[in-house]
Amino acid sequence: MRISVFGLGYVGCVSAACLAGMGHEVIGVDVNQVKVDLVNEGRAPVVEERIGELIAEVVASGALRATGDVREAIMGSEVSLICVGTPSEPNGSLCTTYLERVTEQIGTALAERGGRQTVVFRSTMLPGTCLKLLVPILEKYAGGTAGVDFGVAVNPEFLREGTSVRDFFDPPKTVIGELDRASGDVVAALYDGLPGEVFRVPVPTAEAIKYADNAFHGLKIGFANEMGAVCQALGVDSHQVMDVFLADRKLNISPAYLRPGFAFGGSCLPKDLRSLVHAAQRADVSVPILSNVLTSNSAHLQRAVELVERTGRRRVGLFGLSFKPGTDDLRESPLVQLAETLLGKGYDLRIHDAHVSLSRLLGANREYIETRLPHLAQLLTESVDEVLEHAEVCLIGTRDPAVLSALPHGDGPVLIDLIHLPDADARRTEPGYVGLAW
Repeated sequence: MRISVFGLGYVGCVSAACLAGMGHEVIGVDVNQVKVDLVNEGRAPVVEERIGELIAEVVASGALRATGDVREAIMGSEVSLICVGTPSEPNGSLCTTYLERVTEQIGTALAERGGRQTVVFRSTMLPGTCLKLLVPILEKYAGGTAGVDFGVAVNPEFLREGTSVRDFFDPPKTVIGELDRASGDVVAALYDGLPGEVFRVPVPTAEAIKYADNAFHGLKIGFANEMGAVCQALGVDSHQVMDVFLADRKLNISPAYLRPGFAFGGSCLPKDLRSLVHAAQRADVSVPILSNVLTSNSAHLQRAVELVERTGRRRVGLFGLSFKPGTDDLRESPLVQLAETLLGKGYDLRIHDAHVSLSRLLGANREYIETRLPHLAQLLTESVDEVLEHAEVCLIGTRDPAVLSALPHGDGPVLIDLIHLPDADARRTEPGYVGLAW
């Protein structure tokens, strides 16, 4: 394919060289003439493993050249990859100045070119940037309709500086945010033959995936460093601890606990986090990530309360009370905390949990609930239908089949989904359905 790559920094330079190495005909574009000259001389404008040899090879073969002329690049290509920078503004917001400028220039050239061009945004940008900001610019200057007269896609990169050439040819995944099927087909063809799973998703999803990845990478590094500092203060070998931690591929390095849902609770996680943070404080070790995990959890629970408040209704039904489905353990259950908060705000509450019976609660479990919800006997009901008949708003915190099968569709109480119901995607279009974080 004939490809133009706009921006010859790390991402653009590596993308251009690697695509040329795969047999595509590539034109690199940059406003910096020094970068353009370096590429045309067969030299890399960035320092990166293997990039120097690769650029020398593909320039010598004629597969890669560079220019500062946007019009020339558009006229000589059928696909354009946008790899310009999106730095932070002083207030932390995303700077889209370079994206807007190059999009305007490409749109102007497209108006003259004719024929279908596919514009692929590879720069990191927040969800909504492409459809709400860049597509209107393209349509204005190109004088056409995105998805009809020209293609648009978002194709985030997952290249690590230092190993970016290796990462390009052996990607962890390929993400294609497609405005239309034809645009996605073009992007998929660019990487034909590379390993890794390909995900073709809506444009905003592709934009968000890059942020999910980078936020989690930062979180992992911060978590490991804080645990290391605590271990050091307590006289423990932190690398030995993390070696064992990483060996657990069932719960730790796995999809476990990484789906948006309700707040966590139970007899272990909250108390162990509190103990660890307290130990760190006593050792004068600052652990801002660990210190704020419970704060974040409380904020997530508060989101559920706010969803109830926004309905303006007072009769509430709660399905689920124990901290984990299939048990009657109520200790530090977020659903108990939710019920306690709603009662404190004067809501008329009814609760159903098939596994919770006051007569069977014993020991610390019974003591906890008597402290937090002393009037639970008046709130609990054995009937799903009784809760549904009472409630103007229903909070769904369980996957009990008896509850799921009874939940109404369409008219009825507002359903606030705390767990991402099995049919959540279908229910999103229904009036009265509200997802907690989806």
